[in-house]
Amino acid sequence: MDPEGDRGDPADVRAHGEPGKAAEERDGAGWRRRVRQAWHIREDEQPEGSFHMKTAELVMFLLLKYRTKQPISKAQMLEVITPEFQDDFPIILSQASRCLRLVLGLDVIEVDPSEHCYHLNIILGLTWDGMVSGQGGLPKTSLLGLVLGLIVLEDDCAPEEEVWEALRVMEVYDGQEHIIYGEPRDLLTNVWVQEGYLECRLVAGSDPVRYEFLWGPRAHVETSKFQVMDYAFQVSSSLVVSSLALCEQILR
Repeated sequence: MDPEGDRGDPADVRAHGEPGKAAEERDGAGWRRRVRQAWHIREDEQPEGSFHMKTAELVMFLLLKYRTKQPISKAQMLEVITPEFQDDFPIILSQASRCLRLVLGLDVIEVDPSEHCYHLNIILGLTWDGMVSGQGGLPKTSLLGLVLGLIVLEDDCAPEEEVWEALRVMEVYDGQEHIIYGEPRDLLTNVWVQEGYLECRLVAGSDPVRYEFLWGPRAHVETSKFQVMDYAFQVSSSLVVSSLALCEQILR
């Protein structure tokens, strides 16, 4: 699922490139219908007031706001989850925030408590989210944070086989394109190396060829070993399982 566009007010959700659906997307029913279609859920199979559905809708809304770089208000989020679930807003926001942090690498920050305004920031002080302007896609910083943490845990030099083993917790496997992260080997050996976050070093005498990974200069500038180790432990916990399932269901 790749929602694009602008949300000028809480009841106005549009999708770029779908002008015929503009009227449908201007109300909450249209927004909810898009979620059900993405999950292949029929109207009679999913109660209108599903707690899980409300969390998914909030994740989608927050991602839309991140893409368009717009501020987020509590009033807008309450509109998304509908009045009958407003008493559950703190729990729904907490679950949506956990999903965004552990799976996509975005932190939901309350920037103005008096006005209840929020903003999404990239985790760990990093400045790369993997999103290409004008091409959609999703943030991939969570995977980078996990790899940086693993390198620290492996005495600052992680063998390739240990990296792939650690990425299994995110259901990321060598040679398999991931619905969120894309081609993982390209990230490890090409993208993050070019971005300066990793150094990819050939293991001398290895047959078949193997690599080992170290922090690149950009990682040293932007974050710290303590931050990424703490994040890696969070991702390795059971908390990531439900969050990953939620995000993947939204996208399918």
